[in-house]
Amino acid sequence: MADMTVIDKLIELHNLSKAEYLELLQYREDEEAVGRLQAEAVRLRKQYYGIKVFTRGLIEFTNYCKNNCYYCGIRRGNPHVNRYRLTRDEILECCRQGYGLGYRTFVLQGGEDPYYTDERMAEIIRAIKTEFPDCAITLSVGEKSCDSYRLFKEAGADRYLLRHETADESHYRSLHPAEMSLANRKQCLFDLKKLGYQVGAGFMVGSPGQTLSNIAEDLLFLQELKPEMVGIGPFIPHHDTIYAEEKAGSVDLTLFLLSVIRIMLPKVLLPATTALGTLDPRGREKGLSVGANVVMPNLSPVENRKLYELYDNKICTGEEAAECRGCLSRRVESAGYHLVEERGDALR
Repeated sequence: MADMTVIDKLIELHNLSKAEYLELLQYREDEEAVGRLQAEAVRLRKQYYGIKVFTRGLIEFTNYCKNNCYYCGIRRGNPHVNRYRLTRDEILECCRQGYGLGYRTFVLQGGEDPYYTDERMAEIIRAIKTEFPDCAITLSVGEKSCDSYRLFKEAGADRYLLRHETADESHYRSLHPAEMSLANRKQCLFDLKKLGYQVGAGFMVGSPGQTLSNIAEDLLFLQELKPEMVGIGPFIPHHDTIYAEEKAGSVDLTLFLLSVIRIMLPKVLLPATTALGTLDPRGREKGLSVGANVVMPNLSPVENRKLYELYDNKICTGEEAAECRGCLSRRVESAGYHLVEERGDALR
């Protein structure tokens, strides 16, 4: 095998230049290189988090969205979506069920739905914090002003997920309509960091038009942002988008990148995503075995889960929350790890 200096450098320094990330990506199918990166990723993950796997109870509370991202099944312009919104009481009921099952982090995820004003969101956050003071609240509700993020933080939100999707301007333009901007998305992430959130960024692997240079740019951006969480998963097309006929992203490349990201950011919270499990029956277990340490089972009401369809064939849409947790617990154990009942905060 060729000289692996770039791998040694990543392991030693935890960061590279864009040219070096591009060089690193040339090793993505080299068994020896992949094995070395995986071994180091697992070593770091065990050094900081042992064999713990943290759970996040996902509550998909609205599938209305004002945006029209070209790849997304719930985008504004899709007339075939059966839209829904959960009430505050329905969201709290999901939390109660999740708390009983051992979840200590709730993720409120939804489209950018103007119905949920800042005040409405703050009221929901306060209600959850009042009833479950020992739990963390993660929001994933898109691009907002710094003042909105501040209000949510004051109401009790702890974490915020906002995938940057791509750090390359021209690639961003091919995935999003003109009224959206990569500069604004990045600004939101830096605002969230400044306000003291535990911040999550991330990108799709194999999204339409993505090049290895784009992925190198994504890694460089993560290196600059230093998020506490990184969510990556393979792109999966949705039948009601212009990218319906595109190929899904690669599971193997996603696994390779999970190891790379763990080495770049040793203390990061790194999910084995639902998208991985959708493309590969053992995708989430494979994710855990290459450096991931988080899983995000669904606490949404079963009747709503199929309606929150960002991409086709999403798994676990018909399972009760308890069933889903039981199944995940067994899967995690089979990978040699242990599902824990903890908030699972990022180490700083």
